[in-house]
Amino acid sequence: MKVRGWGVIARLCLANMAIGGLAALPVNLFNRLMTVELALPALLPGLLVALHYAVQLTRPAWGHRSDVRAGRTPFVIGGTALVGLGLILATLGIQAAPAGHALALVLWVVAYTAIGLGIGAAGTSFLALLATAVPDARKGAAATLAWLMLIAGAIVASIGTGIALDPYSPARLVAVVAVVAAIGLALSVIATLGIERRLAATAPLRDAPPLRAALRLTWADPAARAFTGFVFLSILAFYLSELVFEPFAGHVHGLSPEASTKLSGGKDGAALLGMIAAGALSSFGIGSLRGWAVAGCVISAAGLVALGTGAPLLPATMTLGLGNGLFVVGAIGSMMRLAAARAGSTGTRMGVFGAAQAIAAGLAGLIATGTLDAARLVLPDAAAYATIFGVEAALFLAAALVALRILGDRPAPATLQPGE
Repeated sequence: MKVRGWGVIARLCLANMAIGGLAALPVNLFNRLMTVELALPALLPGLLVALHYAVQLTRPAWGHRSDVRAGRTPFVIGGTALVGLGLILATLGIQAAPAGHALALVLWVVAYTAIGLGIGAAGTSFLALLATAVPDARKGAAATLAWLMLIAGAIVASIGTGIALDPYSPARLVAVVAVVAAIGLALSVIATLGIERRLAATAPLRDAPPLRAALRLTWADPAARAFTGFVFLSILAFYLSELVFEPFAGHVHGLSPEASTKLSGGKDGAALLGMIAAGALSSFGIGSLRGWAVAGCVISAAGLVALGTGAPLLPATMTLGLGNGLFVVGAIGSMMRLAAARAGSTGTRMGVFGAAQAIAAGLAGLIATGTLDAARLVLPDAAAYATIFGVEAALFLAAALVALRILGDRPAPATLQPGE
């Protein structure tokens, strides 16, 4: 039995909204506070975010477990709870930092490890649950809805936290983030309550291959292997400015923590509009997965060039967000289709693509923050940030060229099941 009602599917996607909202804080707000308010090297939050992505290399293991065993719901709820706990520990580290960096560093390492493990468990298990719970005919639309909810969660968390933090203080930060974590956990419980009881196939799979063999089977598929490479390149571009955007707003444009957090939420809002526009046009047969991926990469590059050349902040930011949203529709739609290519291995494939994404995102943070620290030693702040934006724009254009080559617009072969 499949979940067919759009109301139930929308409720299930609340879990992704919770994940998106919680995941936005460490890469946006916490990074800004460490770099600007605490005056720490940008490389430090870059290393911490890289750590949280590194532990997400466990995604294939979570996905494989989703394939061979029943009970994905506990991993969605438990992973979301672990992310919330990590966020609270991180805020305690920010509060402790002025008195002693050693204690703060210990708290941050534990916190970001917990955040990464929680996102890996909750995110991969949610996607596997969505792919198995939704009928084939609705997989694409359900995936789009899930990612719209992810972006919406980031917007609500960023803007809501920014408003609640005014006036900013470390003690207020701890209280606000604790409330956000509790809301995220509540959403994940509401989202998954009773979903798996509706499914007929909830028993563990018999004769399932072990993790190592399942990974070999996935890597042996040329289409999955090529797409994994595209995921790595495009996500490297997508995340290169993630850790420097809010510090850029503070150093170059003089925005306060509340204002830069709201600006980041505005960028996510433009991404949401881009996703909605692409989804609406696609429903009328306008555009394709490849077309939206390419257009998103090119428009994102234009927004980055505008930011680096001193164009007005808000229009450039909205252009970048719009391009990001279009890119997500094309890339995630292709991911859903390929993840469902073999029955019984959706979670494993989702985990492989997620691991490639985690490696690229973590590497992007290290490259961006390390380059920024080095560039600021010899260049004015505006020129140092422009260097990062220029590199990212070039990577997006390279990803557009790759998408033109490997992302086909034809239906999947007969061995595939149409479908994050």
